[in-house]
Amino acid sequence: IFMKIISVFNNKGGVGKSTLTYHLGAALAEKGKKVLLIDLDPQSNLTLYGVTEERLEEIWNCEDDFINDYKAAKSKVERQEFKAFHERNHSIHYLLKPIEDGESDENILSSPVCLRDNLDLIPGRLTLHLFENKLAKHWSEAFLGEPQAVRIVTSIRKICEEYTNKFGYDVVLIDTSPSLGALNKVIISSADAIIIPCAPDMFSDYGIRNIGNALSVWYKEFTTMYSLLSDSKRKYFPNDFVKLLGYTIYNAKKRSDAPNELNVALAHYNFARKIPDTIKKYVPQNCLLNDGKGYFEASMGENSVIHGHGTLPTMAQKYKAPMWKVPDLPNLQEEKGTIKGNSKDYYGTRAGYIKLAQDVLDRLELL
Repeated sequence: IFMKIISVFNNKGGVGKSTLTYHLGAALAEKGKKVLLIDLDPQSNLTLYGVTEERLEEIWNCEDDFINDYKAAKSKVERQEFKAFHERNHSIHYLLKPIEDGESDENILSSPVCLRDNLDLIPGRLTLHLFENKLAKHWSEAFLGEPQAVRIVTSIRKICEEYTNKFGYDVVLIDTSPSLGALNKVIISSADAIIIPCAPDMFSDYGIRNIGNALSVWYKEFTTMYSLLSDSKRKYFPNDFVKLLGYTIYNAKKRSDAPNELNVALAHYNFARKIPDTIKKYVPQNCLLNDGKGYFEASMGENSVIHGHGTLPTMAQKYKAPMWKVPDLPNLQEEKGTIKGNSKDYYGTRAGYIKLAQDVLDRLELL
């Protein structure tokens, strides 16, 4: 499998993580890569870029009994009826539920939601904290090789690999919550790479320190666990611990009159200049791509997506399309005049994300 799993993470919320994940996915898809988006942030913002609230409610409602008690819900339906139900679109929590409850794996996969050519989605769900609680409970047992504990710790990577085997994905992009709890420990540690979107402010600087400190602890825990497991139990662990692929300043306010190369306010510029040093100081070197040489001096994609897009992402989420596709959609409503009037801005976003996507692909080659 040549598929690569990238988790998009920042320890601070509100940095535009879901917007970035969705548009990076769309740009990779336009570059001919087959991409699966997985929404592992209980807030499910990424999901709302792909499906309407009504559709999401339908998916969640039909799963409710299974989330409460998988085995009991399954026993109430005939085998053929369950098969048809299971093959429909489902949330990531529904897919993790048999593992969470210690039930046996289903041998067929639920269909991902197809968003556009080369771009699919497994929706999020607000109940993911239940899975996280179970994960935290089993964590220490995984060191002892206890089968159920190992199964739950490797479950997310296993799902990525199973979907890749069936659908042929090149890249799996995982959106995460801002926490440094058990769920993100497992998501990030079992990914191949992590991208950090940062706002140019104090919080992001501290967020990177927190991530760096967490990575050094997680690295020790995972290598210890890996060394204690038998070969058969290592199957769904990545061969190498996660690497920081890079960071991108994101959502910075553009100031054309600013006397610096980033076109941002001086206070923001000063924070942006600090990020490379903070990364080198706090992120363990064995977690840096290429040992940290040459990839952390500037924002990924040569600063191509650092400026905020104003209301454009809101319209992208409303119309379920990347920003650069919005002006040409047939079903534009009351904003039609404003969108058409600003179509140049909408179209203009594509180049930056395509450039970012190419940089991501180039860096993945080094893993």
